[in-house]
Amino acid sequence: MALQQGTRLGAYEIISPIGAAFTGDTMTLRISKACLVAAVALYYTLVVLNNCTDYGTNYQFVRHVMMMDTTFSGNHGMWRAIHSPFLHKVFYDGIILWEAVTMVLCWLGSLRMLRALRGSVAAFHKASRVAVAGLTLGLLMWLVAFLAIGGEWFLMWQSQTWNGQAVAFGMFTVTGVVLVLVLLPEREIPA
Repeated sequence: MALQQGTRLGAYEIISPIGAAFTGDTMTLRISKACLVAAVALYYTLVVLNNCTDYGTNYQFVRHVMMMDTTFSGNHGMWRAIHSPFLHKVFYDGIILWEAVTMVLCWLGSLRMLRALRGSVAAFHKASRVAVAGLTLGLLMWLVAFLAIGGEWFLMWQSQTWNGQAVAFGMFTVTGVVLVLVLLPEREIPA
């Protein structure tokens, strides 16, 4: 990259290796948005890889949460427990599929955003739609599958051993912050 005297206002512009000018805060914000979406995609890539290559470890987590075997003894919610290995597998495979779709949408969204870096506000906004879908799907997974169903329906919060609420809340927060950043509106800056 090189610095070059700007022709309009005498300001300096950063010139990319392919020759297009990167100017101002708008470009910085766009690059930040695309990179953070890619970081979320990378996270989901590693999660899917781990869940597929070490299937049994997190399967045990799902199995114990659904069986509610480490919740408080004598609680009156035990009627919700599911002891079917088939349903444990279906639920766990559904989570992995959900994560994989989220991963693909975030990678595609990030790539589309990078391709639209130099486009108009409308073009960049349109390019971010896939990322918004992926991030929203990720938020729903943490909120619905882990916090609502795992945490409240299966009373995961009661377990000292099989409690993933802190991780779920952390990832819900990270993903939510990235989504808010992606949705921040831009404005056209007159030349």
